[in-house]
Amino acid sequence: MQDRKPRVALFVTCLVDLHRPSVGFAAIRLLEHAGCTVEVPRAQTCCGQPAYNTGDRASAADIARGLLDAFGGYDYVVVPSGSCGGMLRHHLPHLFDEDPNLRARADALAARTYELVSFLTDIRGMTSVPVSFAGSVTYHDSCSGLREMGVKAQPRQLLGTIAGLSLRELTDPDVCCGFGGTFCVKYPEISVRMVDNKAKDIVATEAETLLAGDMGCLLNMAGKLKRDGSTVKVRHVAEVLAGMTDDLPAIGEGRG
Repeated sequence: MQDRKPRVALFVTCLVDLHRPSVGFAAIRLLEHAGCTVEVPRAQTCCGQPAYNTGDRASAADIARGLLDAFGGYDYVVVPSGSCGGMLRHHLPHLFDEDPNLRARADALAARTYELVSFLTDIRGMTSVPVSFAGSVTYHDSCSGLREMGVKAQPRQLLGTIAGLSLRELTDPDVCCGFGGTFCVKYPEISVRMVDNKAKDIVATEAETLLAGDMGCLLNMAGKLKRDGSTVKVRHVAEVLAGMTDDLPAIGEGRG
């Protein structure tokens, strides 16, 4: 008897939905290649992180209740974003510390939630991708992906199997790009200095393409590189892993 395919819910994220839908399609392609049945719950909304980070716990909790309903019944919830994944896995449960029933449901959701690339490698055992990519890339480790979701070696492992791809590491790949969700709004001068330092590090690698796993970081760095007149292309790592770059403009060059 053949094993049942795991039923995976894709948490698309607001930024992917609004700015880069191709990341969602790339995630579906990768998950299906990994032997999963993928669904995209129509009732999903924002993860609630903007409200949570600004101290509006009541609004964040309202959003979270909807997510508990939308993502119930799935084997896994997979997110192409360390930031949103971190919210669901580590912060959402604490919105219900005073309600044991909802806290139990939130803990169950958190335990089933994974960042995309870590899910592919750590849970589904993916060790390579059957695609090619001609050119050099560098990789930025987003803060939440690295520190909350444990994503570091996994994308590099898969990128290392892509024919034609050359990885050139940043001097400081794990230093924040300055976006930080609402951080860039609260502290714009600090944020600008941070992304300026990051852009210089990117250009110094002489890589042709910048990759990361979080759209907030990618949009922030793409904007800075474009303002500086840099020719570095910016893409979500899922697009490269899924082999979806040939006819897809880079981030900041058009809608994906």
